[in-house]
Amino acid sequence: MPTPIRFASLGVAALLIAGLTACTAETEDAAPLPTTPVVQLGAPGEPNQTLSPEEAAELTSPSHGEDDVLFVRDMLHHHSQAIEMTGYVEERTDDEDVRLLAERMDLSQTDEMVLLEKWLQARGEPVRDPDASHEHAADSMPGLLTDAEMAQLEAAEGDEFDVLFLTFMIRHHQGAIQMVEELYAAGGGQETEIDTFARHVEADQGIEITRMQQMLAERQG
Repeated sequence: MPTPIRFASLGVAALLIAGLTACTAETEDAAPLPTTPVVQLGAPGEPNQTLSPEEAAELTSPSHGEDDVLFVRDMLHHHSQAIEMTGYVEERTDDEDVRLLAERMDLSQTDEMVLLEKWLQARGEPVRDPDASHEHAADSMPGLLTDAEMAQLEAAEGDEFDVLFLTFMIRHHQGAIQMVEELYAAGGGQETEIDTFARHVEADQGIEITRMQQMLAERQG
């Protein structure tokens, strides 16, 4: 049975794939006009409006902007470091809970990176190299570890590694949530696919933060 985190990843994957398909598919004929009444909700205190078929056909979903593109590229970079961190787990700890947590993160964030790259490609945007050094980005991208911190994590083993991994990954996840908040604050996230992904990151990583905080408290008690 899929784990909850893995299942959530598959859910957002399906939504993003649907958006990519809609963006890249070519049709021979124009979409037919709606035949049933379309009601547009009014602003607070204002009445709703029933649109004509022609008016309804002109309604379009918000398109992506530069803030969305930067968010996707930065999130690719962010995810790549998280995957590098989870890659240390198998050889450095025998803690089954930490190992299972890392496996789930690796699966979900790898899937998300594939989808984010497809999102950029479908819109003709260059894909930022996710394997580039994180050192410079750590100064401007919330939650990223510096090269020195990554070296510290790589050198740790056993109980020391578990505590360090959870401490760093909590901060890493909090940084991803901050990136989502900054996206919306800048006016981005209006496109359906980006909004769906951003809200997924906010919810999914928030759940993982709570779980990791519990695990950390147990290992420091």
